Formats: sequence, structure tokens, C-alpha cells
Amino acid sequence: MTTTLPKNVAALVAAASDPDFAAWRRSIVRLGGCTNPIHLVGGATVFDTTTGEALHTYAPTVYDGRLLTACGNRRASVCPTCSQVYRADTYQLVRAGLVGGKNVTAAVSEHPRVFATLTAPGFGPVHTRREHDGRVRACRPRRPGNRCPHGVPHACHERHSADDPRLGEPLCPRCYDYAGAVLWQAHAGRLWHRFGLELRREVARSVGLSRSRFGEVARLSYAKVAEYQRRGLVHFHAVIRLDGPDGPDSPPPHWATVPVLAEAVRAVAGRVRLTAPGGQIVGPRVLRFGPQVDVRPVSSHGTGAGERLHSAAVAGYIAKYATKGAESAGAVDGRIHHARDMVTLPVRAHVLRMIGTCWWLGALPPFASLGLRRWAHMLGYGGHFSSKSRRYSTTLTALRQARSNHLAEEQRARLGLSDRPTVTVGQWRYAGRGYSPAVALLAASVREGGGPHGR
Repeated sequence: MTTTLPKNVAALVAAASDPDFAAWRRSIVRLGGCTNPIHLVGGATVFDTTTGEALHTYAPTVYDGRLLTACGNRRASVCPTCSQVYRADTYQLVRAGLVGGKNVTAAVSEHPRVFATLTAPGFGPVHTRREHDGRVRACRPRRPGNRCPHGVPHACHERHSADDPRLGEPLCPRCYDYAGAVLWQAHAGRLWHRFGLELRREVARSVGLSRSRFGEVARLSYAKVAEYQRRGLVHFHAVIRLDGPDGPDSPPPHWATVPVLAEAVRAVAGRVRLTAPGGQIVGPRVLRFGPQVDVRPVSSHGTGAGERLHSAAVAGYIAKYATKGAESAGAVDGRIHHARDMVTLPVRAHVLRMIGTCWWLGALPPFASLGLRRWAHMLGYGGHFSSKSRRYSTTLTALRQARSNHLAEEQRARLGLSDRPTVTVGQWRYAGRGYSPAVALLAASVREGGGPHGR
């Protein structure tokens, strides 16, 4: 009896008989299972910076003379391997701004800081999962008989399971304000920017300082991440910190306390406003954050007690959501290029209506500057998923450069060049991306086995 192997398995078996298989395999394993690597062709030469002598020349000899590098995508739904690296870097960045490290002084752990969550407002009742003391409660307990103008009950007495597909869906889609939801989404980043400006003014006002004087004695820093809720709207989680005028290296003034900062955050979150364009088409919209504002102090050492959160938990929480996108709300990964593409999108009804609203409004002149069609797959949100102020802590670029320097030093040691001043000069050009079927099978086995990630 003859057994026919699948093409990808047969190709992998054939590759295993090649004399260069070990080197070929190492080039794949080095990527740690990256799902969509970038192909480069070219070469690099290591020179002695003192004599100009060429010490080592490298050109790929496997995979058709191509060098494969990791895609670096931050989203776990696109590349689980690269998103793990991004998540780890974000964790280190956020934690350094809480307890020091990565060229940030440890004294920053004594600066006032809070962990704040700013939510989106409501645009209509949706199915939700409510819990209290570990028990699931009714979704929307209301008096029987109350109905919307379309005859849909205002109440839902079901206790939804965590995987109930109705979670986030409006009770009545015809009552739900999709135009308002999309416009809020499109302006969420600008609302955050306005929040930051107003927060500085509010802290200054609360301690009796002018705005110019505040800048001379104190500075506000933050690191934030956007998280999609099941209803398709983002809310922001942020570490907000009060420093001296030079950032984490300078002590905050005597009046800078956690209560002062926390009260200012609550006040500004409830006050900041933006007026949406296109009121003559969809009606006037004044955009603001939702009424649910959570502000909690962050502890530095030990475990968080009472209302306080531990710094490691906060850093982990922000890093987790930095690798997620609109797909966590049931949207799609890729950009939508044509209206006809919406017919086949594998999304639930609520998400499809938000995408359709983005497409409709995006074609109208008053909303042209919002780029709603471009960001339809993100349900209208085109802002940064994770960001920080300039003086919060280190940067992702610095963390990546440190990792690159470490790998370069390891390479120099393998070549016996650790005691010589060198520089590497390379010429590379883009030659495609992705895997052949055989390589995809090997990469999947590395990914599932938690293989090495030598970047």
C-alpha cells in the first residue's frame, strides 16, 4: 500500500536530505516561528575601524540566498512570536517608569502616580455580562413592559456566559447611535490629547499655580494603551505620573501627591469635550469620555494593598493590551478596500454595522479628514494603540537597539573579534516575505514548541 504525503510534508522531507539542511533549519529556527518574515538579499562586511581591513564577509547561502528577518508585527492575531517580543518590550518600558531601570533612576518609584481607565460613553444599551461577588447577574434588569420605539424590550434578564455571541450586541440595533459611536471612535485619540492638556492645567489650578509656573516646577508623564471592548469601542488604560521639571530624574514639588493627581484626573475626564464635524448631516455630537472613570494609586514594592495596584501588575496589564487590536472586538485584521468586500466579512452584525457606518460617513466631505474608510477595519479608530510621553521612561527604539547590540556582540565573539574595533557595512534590499509550504510547516513546529527566538 502506497501512502502519499501532503505536499508541504513531502517538501520538508526532501529538504532534510539537502547537505545545507542544518544551516537552512537554523535560519528558520532563529526567527522563533515568525509567521510572515521579510526576505532580504545582499550581504555585509565587517571592517576594522583602525586599519580599514575587511575581517569578515557574510552573504546568505541558504533559502535561495536570502536573509529572513522577523516581521516585527505587534498584534498577536497576526504574529504570535513577534507580538511576544513587543509585549515584553512594552512591559519593560512601562515598569521602568514605575520602579526605575533602563537608564531611569529608581527614585521615580517615590513619585506620585495613578493607573487610570477612561471609557467610552454609551450609544445605546448592549448585552453585557455583569458579575458581583463571583456571581453572574442579569444582563439588564428592568421592569417588564418597557419597550423602545421599535418594540424591543428594554430589559434582558439573562445571565450571559463569557462566550455568549450576543455580548456587545445592541438590544435594538435601530435605536443604537452608530454615527455617534463611529465619530467618537474617530476622535478618541484627540480626546486623549485634549485630556492631557487639560490635566496639566487642572493640576496647576488645584495648587494655585499658573500654567507657565507649573512647567517650571513639575511635569506630567504617562504611558497608555487602548483596549477594544466587545461593543467595538476603545477605552484607555494609562499610568500617569507627576515628576519634577526635568522628568523622572528630578524630584516632584512638595505639593505633588497622589490625591492631587487622582482628583485632577477625575475632574478632567468628566469635563473634556470635542464637537464632532458633520452636525448638519447626522445631528450635533458633543464627544466626551464615559462616566465610568477608574483611578487607582500604584504601589512600588510588595503587593498592592487596598485600592493600590502593584507596579508589575500594571505593567503587565498595559503590555497585554498593547498586542491586541480591533480583532478582540470581532473585527478583521486587514484593511477594507472596496464596499463589496463587506459582503463576505466574517464578523457579527454589530461590527458590520460599525464598518458600514465608517464607509458611509467616510464618503461625505465633512468627514473626509477623519479617514473613516481607511480605518473602517478598526471600526473608525485610527489612533495609537500604545504610546507614552517623551520623558516617561526609555523608548522601544532604545530597547530594540540594546537587543541588536547584544546580538552583534555575540556575533563578534563567535568570529573572535571582541578585542578589535569594528564596524559592519551592509547592503540589503527587499525581496519579498512569507514562507514556502515546507518552511511554513517547520516554522509552525518551532512556534508551537516555543523554540528559540534569536533576535
